[in-house]
Amino acid sequence: MSTTFYLVRHAIKEKGSQDVGLTLEGVQQARKTAERFRQLPIQHIVSSPLRRAKLTAALIAEATNLTVSEDRRLRERANWGDLPGQSFEAFVAMWERCTQDRDYSPPVGDSARKAGERLSSCLSELSERYPEDHLIVVTHGGLITDFLVNVFCEEELYLKHPHFIAEQSHLIAECSITEIRCKGRIFEWVSFADTRHLHTKDS
Repeated sequence: MSTTFYLVRHAIKEKGSQDVGLTLEGVQQARKTAERFRQLPIQHIVSSPLRRAKLTAALIAEATNLTVSEDRRLRERANWGDLPGQSFEAFVAMWERCTQDRDYSPPVGDSARKAGERLSSCLSELSERYPEDHLIVVTHGGLITDFLVNVFCEEELYLKHPHFIAEQSHLIAECSITEIRCKGRIFEWVSFADTRHLHTKDS
């Protein structure tokens, strides 16, 4: 028995700091993602509490007739606007330092390693609670890669992308789906950052 997780990065967000929502293009992305999940036996949806993730999850929930629960462990590693007065350039520099030094603790948010551990903890607990179910987890690109780098060896990472470590900040597209299975706190990586559902023609 294993639990299947579909890790979904939120849709395209509005430009700006703090807890922003989705753009119109992002809404369309989320709706296409929702259509993809209509075809799968999903039992639960869990979301980050940040608006861009919650709005994405809500559109998926509407299409799948499910409700959304939230878990703070699904927040991004760090969020621009959490540190008062921080410019976007300073935020990017902080982000890149965290990516390169996975144990660096920024002034706000978590280190990359700690952020990845948050997601591992959340998925492990959900797997124990729902040992045979299929769950959608709507979260953030940085958190997904932090988790993957924590859990899988470099050989596995490079099989998914030849420059995974160096380019990890750019690998998880909005509304991409990464499939993970979990059994007994052991993770199996099924697919990575799939966006094929976003390129289908609107009906």
